[in-house]
Amino acid sequence: MAKELKLMKGNQAIAEAAIRCGCDGYFGYPITPQSEVLEHLMAERPYLTTGMVVLQAESELASINMVYAGAAAGKRVMTSSSSPGFSLMQEGLSYIAGAELPALCVNVVRGGPGLGTIQPSQSDYFQTTKGGGHGDYRLITLAPASVQEMYDFVELGFDLAFKYRNPVAILSDGVIGQVMEKVMVDDYKPRWTNEYIEKNCPWAATGHRSTGKHRIVTSLELEALKQEAINDRIQAKYRKCEEEDARYEAIQCDDAEYLFVAYGSAARICMKSIELARAEGIKVGLVRPITLWPFPTKAVGEIGGRMKKILSVEMNAGQMIEDVKLAVGCNVPVEHYGRYGGVIPTPVEIFDALKKMVK
Repeated sequence: MAKELKLMKGNQAIAEAAIRCGCDGYFGYPITPQSEVLEHLMAERPYLTTGMVVLQAESELASINMVYAGAAAGKRVMTSSSSPGFSLMQEGLSYIAGAELPALCVNVVRGGPGLGTIQPSQSDYFQTTKGGGHGDYRLITLAPASVQEMYDFVELGFDLAFKYRNPVAILSDGVIGQVMEKVMVDDYKPRWTNEYIEKNCPWAATGHRSTGKHRIVTSLELEALKQEAINDRIQAKYRKCEEEDARYEAIQCDDAEYLFVAYGSAARICMKSIELARAEGIKVGLVRPITLWPFPTKAVGEIGGRMKKILSVEMNAGQMIEDVKLAVGCNVPVEHYGRYGGVIPTPVEIFDALKKMVK
């Protein structure tokens, strides 16, 4: 398969990956700092080459329900937004999860609460990993730390979405969305044919009558015992996802005495903090969760359990730290360092927080 090297923003990489991986449709609404996703798709006009539908909806509410409809037909469909817009999609995401449909949603996070700022943040961790809408559901959540991962996680996101018939979120932020880096892109892959969908997605409402029975896609079940059985099935696949698809990266942890746990752009900043610390003889490593849900609990528990102390570095007031504490139990002290409201911590600030923790 031919590969090509391009220079692009993280947001553009999301859009380019969607076109090249055979995405059927994108439905979204512009909001800073992720508007380049929609802009790049409109500029590339993939509906003329691959047949991919690109539509600016009238709102985030409309776009997530268009995704619901496309997913119900077995199509690979997606949307993207930023924090306030993603909040508007929560009801629709709960419906999609309840109907057990695959879909991909990108959140390029900005500072809040409220309308907040357009500057980068990681303050949507709770909303995304704990289920921002109603009911017992989860979003499988990928956290890219580079423009290349923004590209790669689109196809991975679709793969996980269809594996578990569940919505997948790519949780990025304004740093990764706006930074420009080299990206290795794949050759164009064909969109799925209707025959492929009919064969491999027996739940899809395709309109075909070959099965001899109606396919009804809904999240509604008025009988409590039947709804409980649906929840049992959903929770079982979540347990399978936790067992098979929790992902992480461990960096300089073999000889480490202290540990950073950070994701996305905060993890990139921690890499420089590690250099500063090791230059002064402080042995610190990094665990970077790649899936925020399922959280790599086992890995954080095993690696973190060998440390003297752990510092959870986040661009928020302290959200992921709860999962870090659950992973290590009461065996290792866990502290938090973060900036919020759109302020990005520097490597020196994180290093200073580490030195304070060590003392």
